[in-house]
Amino acid sequence: MSALILGQLFVAIYSLSRGEIYYDPHYAVFAVFAFTSVVDLLIALQEDGYMVGFVEFYTKEGEPYLRTAHGVFICYWNGIVHYLLYLAMAGAIHRRKRYRNLGLYWLGSFVMSILVFLPGNILGKYLALRNPTSLIWVTALHLEATTGSSIPSQRLEEGRTRGVSPVWEDVVLDCPTDACFVYIYQYEPYLRDPVAYPKVQMLVYMFYALPFYGLAAYALIFPGCSWLPDWALVFAGAIGQAQFSHMGASMHLRTPFTYRVPEDAWACFFVCNMLYALGPHLLAYRCLLRPAFFQRLPPSSQVLHEKQH
Repeated sequence: MSALILGQLFVAIYSLSRGEIYYDPHYAVFAVFAFTSVVDLLIALQEDGYMVGFVEFYTKEGEPYLRTAHGVFICYWNGIVHYLLYLAMAGAIHRRKRYRNLGLYWLGSFVMSILVFLPGNILGKYLALRNPTSLIWVTALHLEATTGSSIPSQRLEEGRTRGVSPVWEDVVLDCPTDACFVYIYQYEPYLRDPVAYPKVQMLVYMFYALPFYGLAAYALIFPGCSWLPDWALVFAGAIGQAQFSHMGASMHLRTPFTYRVPEDAWACFFVCNMLYALGPHLLAYRCLLRPAFFQRLPPSSQVLHEKQH
């Protein structure tokens, strides 16, 4: 049924906007995805009680994990931010203008949804999450498949990682150290929620965001790293989507009370998470503000020849 509706929508868009589609076939993709974004917004509004009966059957029978707090906020992000991005990109095509930067930001947000939402659904549905070993290996296999990277093996003891695992992974897997214990219980208990989204998201941060920040620091020191402006936009979209969903779900009514952020910790929680979300956007702004720093420098012999000429 969904494929039939999307097919009819594509035919309608093609008949109404042939010129735009001939100029750039992505116009049809953005128009169709804008429709799906509206559906996501309807799902979020229904789950929060603002609407009744529109997509209730779908959320109960098709994708029940959308009824979790994290799923609701992902739907909000898709229904608002993605929808505006699709309209902006389709409008740019209609005016025959470039939309590359918008597309890179959307790409990062879309990829983050795949990296967190899909494995989170699988883990939350088929695993009890009482065994952190299962969480580690399922997530590791997912990251291995998407990046082709080699993930170091870790020593497991009594269902917990010890020794070599970084801070984020320690926190989400109940590391026994005092600092992790205090943080996860007093400031961000949502990381202990049985739904798999926060755990998978922290692991994605460790495997993806942490290496990128190291490379970005290098690119900000040494000129000529032409790859940074594009990747900064991609990571800005990814971190923006992830932090929006994480922060919203941490205080949503669908999250059990014991896993919500304590009222006396709201200020610390908001400041820390907002700074983490703002950092990649400031980096992207820096790259767009002065792109000349990241352009490849011509060979010295070519520069000398131009000066002589």
